[in-house]
Amino acid sequence: MKNLLFFLLAFFLFLYGCSPENDGIRIRIKNTSTFNYENVYVNTSGGEYDYGNLQAGETSVYREFELAYQYAYIRLEVNGDTVAIQPIDYVGETPLKNGKYTYEVTTDGTRQNLGLVFKVD
Repeated sequence: MKNLLFFLLAFFLFLYGCSPENDGIRIRIKNTSTFNYENVYVNTSGGEYDYGNLQAGETSVYREFELAYQYAYIRLEVNGDTVAIQPIDYVGETPLKNGKYTYEVTTDGTRQNLGLVFKVD
């Protein structure tokens, strides 16, 4: 009986490790500024998500996208102002492979300065 329980436990752990949850393009947002972000929205042209609010220094959960690049359309509110990163196009860009990534977003609190740093996790 112990062997059967051990086998079943090992089998389910194996299935969990091979689940589709580990596949795909997963992106999270990290607020690397000293300002709080509200209504963080990301559109990669292969999916879009509202990440909600992120406090200064906070990192969101991962969200799965069908297609993404090293940069994306990102819109958020900081100090009551809406700021955005607006890609012109993705011509010549290589789509990301399956994996986990972080868009580190920073600002100095003004409408003109919103920066993005791409990280492979």
